[in-house]
Parts: sequence; C-alpha cells; structure tokens
Amino acid sequence: VEVESLMGPSVDPHLYNPTQSDISKVDRADIIFYNGLNLEANMVEVFNSIGQSKPVLAIGETISEDALLEDEEGAIDPHIWFDIDLWKEALDAAVEELKQYSPDDADYFEENKQRYFEELTELKEEAKKLAEIPESQRVLVTAHDAFGYFGRMHEMEVIGLQGLSTEEEIGVSDINETSAIIKEHQVPAIFVESTINESSIQAVIEGAKSDRVEVELGGELYSDAMGEAGTKEGTYLGMYRHNVNTIYEALTGGEQ
Repeated sequence: VEVESLMGPSVDPHLYNPTQSDISKVDRADIIFYNGLNLEANMVEVFNSIGQSKPVLAIGETISEDALLEDEEGAIDPHIWFDIDLWKEALDAAVEELKQYSPDDADYFEENKQRYFEELTELKEEAKKLAEIPESQRVLVTAHDAFGYFGRMHEMEVIGLQGLSTEEEIGVSDINETSAIIKEHQVPAIFVESTINESSIQAVIEGAKSDRVEVELGGELYSDAMGEAGTKEGTYLGMYRHNVNTIYEALTGGEQ
C-alpha cells in the first residue's frame, strides 16, 4: 500500500483548507481514511463527495459513542489517538476496510495489524510511568484541549487554554484561571504544542510570575500533528513516546 498524507508536520487540521493538490490526491486515491469527529472540519464536504464513488472511512466515527469525550457544550472531542485502546479500535476498522477492498491481501493486513498492536501494547506499558508523577502535580496544561483522552487514560487533570478546536479565542479570563490552577497545584511546568503559536502559554507563565509563582516551559508536545518525516516523532509511536517522556521529565523535575 502506498500511503500519502494531505497534512504534514505542524499543520493544524482544525483550520486546514484543502488545496487543489489535495483534491487531485483524493481523486487519484483508491481508498481514503480520515479521523472524523469534526477534526478536519473544512475537509468534510470533499470527503463526503468523493465517498459517493470510492471507499472513504472516518475511522474515529467507528468508535462507540459511549467511549467518546464531550466538552461542556456537547461537542465531541476528536483527539481519540491519545487513548491507545481507542486508537486500536479505530485502526481495526481501517484494517477491515482494507480487507474488504482487497480480500486477497486480508491475511497480510491482519498480520501487519497484529504486529503493530503488539508495539502499541508495549507503548501503553511504557506510558504507565506517568503514574509516578506526584498526584498533586499530575496536571497537564497545554495551549488547547487536545489531551482529554490522554488525561483519562493516564489519570491526569488536563487544562487547555482553548477549547477542542483551535478556532476558539483565548481570553484574559482563560489565562487568569489557568494561572490560579497552577498556583493551587504548584504545577512545575506547562507545555506548548507543535501546531500552535506559543504566545498564549508564555502569557500564562508571565501571569503566574506576576502572582509570584514560578512555572517553567516544559517543552513542546505533539497534539494535532506528528513530527517531521524520517524522525522518531514523525511516527505515531515516536510522537506518543516523546509526549510521555517530555511530560514525565518536566512534571517530576527530570527525575528518572
């Protein structure tokens, strides 16, 4: 299978608009997978249209609604890949779609899936070290609310300055409320995201400082995009592992 991605590193899928080149790639494709759950909001019409003539699957929408998170307004959180178990469910649906498209290769697809799922199980075990972070400091502060499933899986409180979508505005009240939480929990570090300007997080750091609370920039996390192709962070496994290690080291003060 030759795989082509429409969105590269540091691209925000919430705001992304399809280019003519994207339309051409979609037209040439034999089968199309996307996350769904309104993550690629500006691409949905394109996918719905092309789905009339070829297989198109929103893998996130194959997951049981009971397992999905919602915000206060009832919008579904699309960032399902941060729950490794949910991501397995989504990938399983993708594999079944491939089997239907090419039944002669069904065994090959299934073998590859099983090998990859073993790696996902190992990753899940590695990530359990997050439980070593002192409970009072197990607070993950980021630029937008992308880590809800990550927090649920690893028993961390998650605070995003923006909501589920990066289209939402960040107000002074958001910054002040976050600074107050940092002060209350004595959170040692907060994080920027690779797809979002870090100015909002810097504003929180300055706000905390004016309140005589020292909080550091804990590093950059991958939320809505992976790293550069050819790097460890350019894969799902490497991206997830990077996030776990970055969060662990920042919130434990670098202790191993």
